[in-house]
Amino acid sequence: MQNKLQATVDIGSHSCILLIAAFEDKGDTPDSPRQVLVPKLQKVEVCRLGEDIYEYGRITEARIQELTQIMTKFRMDLHALGADLKAVAMTEAMRKAENPDEVIEAVEKAIWVKPRIISGEEEGKLTYRSVKEWHGTDIVTIDIGGGSTELCNGETSFSIPVGALKMFKAMGPIPGPEYKKFVKETFKEVSFKGMTKKPVYLIGGTGTALAMVFLDKQKFDYKAIEGLEMSITDLENVTTRITNLSKELRAMLPGLENGRHEVIICGLFWLRSLLEKLRVETFKISTAGLRFGLLYPPEPEPEEKPKPKRVPPWMKKKEETEKTEDDAQ
Repeated sequence: MQNKLQATVDIGSHSCILLIAAFEDKGDTPDSPRQVLVPKLQKVEVCRLGEDIYEYGRITEARIQELTQIMTKFRMDLHALGADLKAVAMTEAMRKAENPDEVIEAVEKAIWVKPRIISGEEEGKLTYRSVKEWHGTDIVTIDIGGGSTELCNGETSFSIPVGALKMFKAMGPIPGPEYKKFVKETFKEVSFKGMTKKPVYLIGGTGTALAMVFLDKQKFDYKAIEGLEMSITDLENVTTRITNLSKELRAMLPGLENGRHEVIICGLFWLRSLLEKLRVETFKISTAGLRFGLLYPPEPEPEEKPKPKRVPPWMKKKEETEKTEDDAQ
């Protein structure tokens, strides 16, 4: 019999997240239940792998030791609750690291499951899947992480190598005049075709922290945060409020502990730029994400539509001539 409690671990550029969840029936009628993933335990530990990538291009021995300590704590939680760990995923920091094998080996020894480095495209698709299961289709998801940002509309998924931690390392806690040039250069190679003017869901630590400050929630409560709608004006007001505080006072705001206060303003600046490109005035927060998407069964690949046959111009003329002659007869 399959264990009801299933788990995943998301090893990102800024933090590691443990999810323990269970599938529960959530149908409109008793005859048509729908399996929805419901979180039972979520733990976040700051790892800042992205800092090592920015400074050294590789994950240092000291950082690997910190990471294995986090994984060991996660393993103890898993064993205490009897949950089955289904997947461990690594994202942007490990996509860029010069020593991935060394880190993978250390993590596997600590948590007893071999981690997998996933592409930015796959990360975006899995994140979209997690939000779609709760909120439906015809949406766009934005996942602002520490080292990259993934966007997906269900058909197109891509990753931009920009994240809150990466911006902080390049610009400091509050972006200055250089930010406009940075955004202009970044968006040169990015196409938002098929993603504009659709309902937007923001995922990731930046979104969760934004919601907690906006609602003044001292503790993470996914039920209060999930689906929260905010306007660009709300975003600007929160950004101004945080920016006007000293570093020490910023760290005392809800959701900005464990170093999040250093990178949050960069993340909010970046979010504002993305919303402008997507041409929306409001957005919603979701606490779903990669860690949820890893637990859903794979969806069937859509059938490819047959491509129309290309007819050379000379053949078109021949067919038209033949058709005219037939009509005349």
